Amino acid sequence: MSEDRKEDLLGILKMRQFEKHSKYLGIPTIIGRSKKVIFGALLDRIWKKLRGWKEKILSRAEKEILLKSVIQAIPTYLMGVYKLSAAMINDIQSAMSRFFWGSDEGKRRLHWRNWKSMCEPKCAGGMGFEDLSVFNDAFLGKQAWRLVKGEESLLGRVMKAKYYPNCTFLDSSLGYCCSYPWKSVWCSKALILEVMIWRVGNGAHIRIREDPCG
Repeated sequence: MSEDRKEDLLGILKMRQFEKHSKYLGIPTIIGRSKKVIFGALLDRIWKKLRGWKEKILSRAEKEILLKSVIQAIPTYLMGVYKLSAAMINDIQSAMSRFFWGSDEGKRRLHWRNWKSMCEPKCAGGMGFEDLSVFNDAFLGKQAWRLVKGEESLLGRVMKAKYYPNCTFLDSSLGYCCSYPWKSVWCSKALILEVMIWRVGNGAHIRIREDPCG
């Protein structure tokens, strides 16, 4: 597009021109080798929220509501695109655990239950907190299912053209020098294959030795 055309559009739409976006909709546009640097901003955002609340005047019930409705909602959009590392998820859950149990003059209070048991449903004796690792896998599995069922969508056409032009998503391989979002979604393919079966019909497209059936 010519510079004159750009200026005309900027004037009509009342927009500003940016040379580079470090983030788009809260998601980093460039993921380098060090994922910890990129996702560190997520952890910092969570810490700022936790420090901003005066935990000493909050009851356990109030802390539970804040953690479930605010803190656990912060990484959800990011988890729909990227697979968070186990270390990152552990840091987030440790921060929530410390906030829930509290501290006295910089010293940690006794944690009466570990966080894994806190993530159990209340009917099973837990507190009903989300297991972020499972949550992350579920979000990425949803994106993988979109690629299975929506090959004609814009997302499906772009991903197919770049990563698996000669096969379906379920038959695709990870490949080399792939982007981190693609690697994250591709790794969730195993979740789809665990529960996916063929409805036999006339059997024309079923590979007897390879496809699950029931």
